[in-house]
Amino acid sequence: MSESAPKTELMRSLGRLVRGLSALFWGLPIALVVCVQTASTNWLESLGHYGLIAPLVVTSLLFYGLWLMSDFQKQERIWMLALDRAKILGLVNIGLSPFLHWHQQLPEVPFFYHAVSVMSLSALLFLFNLNLVLQRLTAMLPDETLREETKVFTTLNSALLVLIPAFLAVYFTLSQIRHPPQPVGVLLRLMDLRSQWVLLSLILLPMAITMSLIWKIKEAILASIFGPEH
Repeated sequence: MSESAPKTELMRSLGRLVRGLSALFWGLPIALVVCVQTASTNWLESLGHYGLIAPLVVTSLLFYGLWLMSDFQKQERIWMLALDRAKILGLVNIGLSPFLHWHQQLPEVPFFYHAVSVMSLSALLFLFNLNLVLQRLTAMLPDETLREETKVFTTLNSALLVLIPAFLAVYFTLSQIRHPPQPVGVLLRLMDLRSQWVLLSLILLPMAITMSLIWKIKEAILASIFGPEH
């Protein structure tokens, strides 16, 4: 009886880990679509004040996924610290998500604009830390190939995510020049016309890689429990 208890607890924590990974896998693209649409369009206008619930729900789904995962290997301090950082950022995203709706309704209010800006930065940090969580998770799994693959792609993701604030910093710095030289003016016009597409491509690639890693990790865990066919 005493020998079966730890095994039962391990299976329970693995089950919660898989469910948490599934919540993250589906929650990431849904959260991106819902939050961007809420901030930039009035697609939830028919819901009135209830329109702020949609981003609240999808950001809560991401936090729920991390909460489920926190039941796995609680004794691993580095793993738990990585999870805690991601959960804190998840809570920040939840708290700021209603401002997406309020900013869309009242774009002239500076406070709402700044709140949305802070949430955008928090979302980037969340994705950055989520990659660290995945890296720490694979470090505890026996699959060495998956561990090395995750390390490579999380490093790539980190570099891509750093490019986003770097791009914005360059853009805002150049835009402060009152009488920019002609090459700088041309560059600013190009960045202004294509900034949304550049930012979208910069965020979609690391998100797609993150989702791919989540799926592979989940499949590896399921295969270790039920075998290759499950």
